[in-house]
Amino acid sequence: MTPTRLVATLVALLTTALPGAAEAAVGTARCAGRAPDAACPPPSPVLAGAHTAGRVTVTGDQVRYSWPGISFEGRFRGTGVGIVLDDAVNDYDVHLDGGLVATLVTPGRTTHWLTGLPDGRHTVRLVKRTESTWTAGAFGGFVPAPGGRILDPPRPRTRQIEFIGDSNTAGYGNMSTTRECTDEEVTRRTNTDLTFAARTARRLGADYQVNAYSGLGMVRNYGGHSPGTSYRTYYERALLADDGDVWARPATWRPQLVVVALGANDFSTALGPDEPWTPESLVTAYREAYHGFLDTLRARYGRATTIVVMATALPNTTDFAEAAERVARERVARGDDRIRYWYHDNAGVDLLGCHWHLSLRDHQLTADRLGAYLDTLPLRW
Repeated sequence: MTPTRLVATLVALLTTALPGAAEAAVGTARCAGRAPDAACPPPSPVLAGAHTAGRVTVTGDQVRYSWPGISFEGRFRGTGVGIVLDDAVNDYDVHLDGGLVATLVTPGRTTHWLTGLPDGRHTVRLVKRTESTWTAGAFGGFVPAPGGRILDPPRPRTRQIEFIGDSNTAGYGNMSTTRECTDEEVTRRTNTDLTFAARTARRLGADYQVNAYSGLGMVRNYGGHSPGTSYRTYYERALLADDGDVWARPATWRPQLVVVALGANDFSTALGPDEPWTPESLVTAYREAYHGFLDTLRARYGRATTIVVMATALPNTTDFAEAAERVARERVARGDDRIRYWYHDNAGVDLLGCHWHLSLRDHQLTADRLGAYLDTLPLRW
């Protein structure tokens, strides 16, 4: 059998046996013998021993990242493991064998050790709790304690979900028990790993990304700040502070489900006198931008991906919910039958997170309701 026919046969088999694996096989064949570039990033020694679904950039013996909720999963044999980090801004949770064992607050440049474990096989998971839109963190991999070794990482999950949103998706201040918080308290009390997004993905056994950026909207940001930018300015990036950065999306990342929750910042505050919209033209601009963003997602992931347009109740207006629902209806009318609209009325939420954001209880409530809704959809896992 010729090499070309062999690759084609393998792709056909993988398509049947493992959703998403065909793209990986094609990507591997495409990059074989080719110099590294944006489409074919260089192999990473860090990722040889750690699984991540997040947006990372390989830089020498590290991977760098900005988006919240990025996690790294590994396996090792022995009595301990070290976690190599270079990050003086973010907070991390560390899980060992499925349980939380440490929270690292702005760890800096360090190797954090877990030692004194029973000699044997273990799993370790590192997750970034916080947002860091202005800088990047760096992970240098897992290293074994003396006498141990790092094993092959867990295999990627066949189910993949991408969550796109703002502060509520990121988990802004969700661990707080009071609404009044300083900027420092917001950071320390944020945990993206306990948001409705992360909880929903774990319930479904899916790899996931939480590509959320507090304060940004589809066309207008909270209070009209940073005019000329929006969430769409940053969506393509891996490193949020790097103008022009584009994430080198691996062929293996092709989520079957995308949940978009953008619009609260567009409509929750009154328009200022210097802003270029009226209430009516803002709705029009929002709808037009949303259609363009959905076009981007369709071009990226194809027509088989289900996209949920998610809206939440606002106390001062129904424009967000009505505009988002109209966008979904218009897409379906155009023949895009895998667009869905889901409205969360926020019934029963206490909004005890910082600055009236969702609390941990609210995130669990939202995850339960979103999960029940997703159970009704014909998702193509």
